[in-house]
Amino acid sequence: MSVYRFDSETGKVTLLSQVEGSLNPDFLALSNDNKFVYACNVGVKTSVEGEVSAFKFDKATGKLTLINKVPGRGNNPVHISIDKENKNVLVSYYSSGSVSVFPIKADGSLDTISQRIVYTGAGPHRNQKGPHVHMTKFSDDGKTVLVADLGTDRVLLYNYDNTKAQPLTPADPAVELMSPADGPRHMEFSPNEKFLYVIQELSASLRVYKYDKGKLAFVQMTNMMPEGYDKNGAADLHISPDGNFLYASVRGDADKVILYAINKQNGKLTYVDQYSVSKAPRGFTIDPTGSFLISAGRDGNTIDFFKIDKPTGKLTKTDTKIDLAQVTCLKWVVVD
Repeated sequence: MSVYRFDSETGKVTLLSQVEGSLNPDFLALSNDNKFVYACNVGVKTSVEGEVSAFKFDKATGKLTLINKVPGRGNNPVHISIDKENKNVLVSYYSSGSVSVFPIKADGSLDTISQRIVYTGAGPHRNQKGPHVHMTKFSDDGKTVLVADLGTDRVLLYNYDNTKAQPLTPADPAVELMSPADGPRHMEFSPNEKFLYVIQELSASLRVYKYDKGKLAFVQMTNMMPEGYDKNGAADLHISPDGNFLYASVRGDADKVILYAINKQNGKLTYVDQYSVSKAPRGFTIDPTGSFLISAGRDGNTIDFFKIDKPTGKLTKTDTKIDLAQVTCLKWVVVD
């Protein structure tokens, strides 16, 4: 794990700190007060149980200090999220097809698992021999959690109450089915939370839903790649802070970030442009001001920086880059 300072005026990047060791972090989440960082740590092999780590974070210096790490009771953790009151961490496990809830103690450390949900089922695609949970997503009010199960083509919905030891209970309805072999991977709400966008790894497509207090209504599906594309690489998606544009990445042999305009009235997407990025853009992020997009090329071992033209959403690659091996997740912290 590495921490850099980025100067949005000059584009200069400065390394502040690094955490050495064999933690092998895959995905990161910051507490809402930015005082703690949590990481899901992949085992040496995906068949080996992963761990979850808690770090104290000093945003003035960028220093990360390990507080503790706990067993994950799941294989190949690929995503981690935190509720808005910093009460629980939720971890998604791809290989074991499960979600685990870890309570957060007062000092920021993690307690042992309070709830574990293990899914069953499979899909028609060769990569769907079992359930593969890839993300949990909290609604803005913190009362709903959505779970993307790539292996069974489902988005599952839960009511969430962090006053309970087991905070997740199935909503009604509890499941939204995708098309066979879609593989829902990541999800993103529009800034006003009227719409939910789902990127689907296996079909390289995007789904749009109207969202209202835990209820989903299908609006649109659009393919990211030409018909017949079968590299199974759709990865990440993010929306500009003004809600005007959606960006989505696709890997395989494409290695693109694709830009869509958002119709704010009905949520529908219209293709605008696409941009080449470093190989295997598994994760990317947009800075809080909406001025920059940064893409992590896991197999290209490079982080690319793009300037965003806010009126059009279009990207221009800058001269700034970071060479970093196997980078998968990027997070911003605003420094006063």
